[in-house]
Amino acid sequence: MFRKLARLLKGNRRLHHENGNVLRVRLRTDQVHAARTRFAMQVLTVLFGAAVVIFLGWRGVDWAVREFVTENPAFATRTIDLQTDGVLTVESLRKWAGVRVGENLMRLDLSRIKRDLEFVPLIQSAAVERVLPDKLRIRVIERVPVAQVAVARPYAGGYTNDIHLLDATGFVMVPPTRVMVADPTALQIDWLPVLVGVNPVDLKLGRQVESAQVRAALRLLGHYERSAMFGRADIRRVDVALPEILIATTSAGSVITFASQRDFDTQLRRWRAVQDVFTQRGKVIRTFDVSISDYLPAVLMDANALPAPPAKPAKPAPYRRKNA
Repeated sequence: MFRKLARLLKGNRRLHHENGNVLRVRLRTDQVHAARTRFAMQVLTVLFGAAVVIFLGWRGVDWAVREFVTENPAFATRTIDLQTDGVLTVESLRKWAGVRVGENLMRLDLSRIKRDLEFVPLIQSAAVERVLPDKLRIRVIERVPVAQVAVARPYAGGYTNDIHLLDATGFVMVPPTRVMVADPTALQIDWLPVLVGVNPVDLKLGRQVESAQVRAALRLLGHYERSAMFGRADIRRVDVALPEILIATTSAGSVITFASQRDFDTQLRRWRAVQDVFTQRGKVIRTFDVSISDYLPAVLMDANALPAPPAKPAKPAPYRRKNA
């Protein structure tokens, strides 16, 4: 009997011990869950507080920017200082820039204004800046035409010539209209040499020509204006139709052939030297191939046998050579 009682007590102690272990495990698990819950709540509280602070800060900064900058009457544009080095009117430039007096100076997108101005083919570059508190300054550099090309287009049962202008880099543009210029003389383009033999496909408005011959003709005109021949002969036309040669015609009717792939300065010096010699003898050059250096492929005429050359058109003042 005592043995049975001892086994029973031992079994009760074992059961009590096991139940105690289970309770302690459950207690620890509940404590871990409670700690994790508190930590999660603390994290959420911190994140929520940070979000509130950021939101309020953003709204505060936005309000401050609007109140003190973008909607501040002190920054209203009162002066648009717009200047150009060419022939375009201030009104045209202001229209292309898309700015008005009274707009908030700090809200203006300067990169957009610059981009819109430079999108106009007649404009080479533009600089835009704010002058606080109320002035917008715009400086424009215009493209200077150096040659013209007439392209025949069908029109009302016939053909009409569309004039395209080229600057020294071969950038294609069209002449300005009367409302774009302050001085009507700026519309005169008779002074520009004419390029003939140009493929109309090469003329894309607002882009540079890719034709090697056209680019060579523009280089020739640039070297000519810087050479000693400038003022002694007037190149009125350059034919680019034949490969590797350029045929220039002067206002006096002289036809000069240049090699498009050779040094133009050397060829222009040969032209000048030969012309000076024959001018002293009362002769004028009818045709001359300056691309050949081994002999003198020239045809001469008596100066008195030639009709008087037509009057040379005058360049508009903004396009005149600086040292002319």
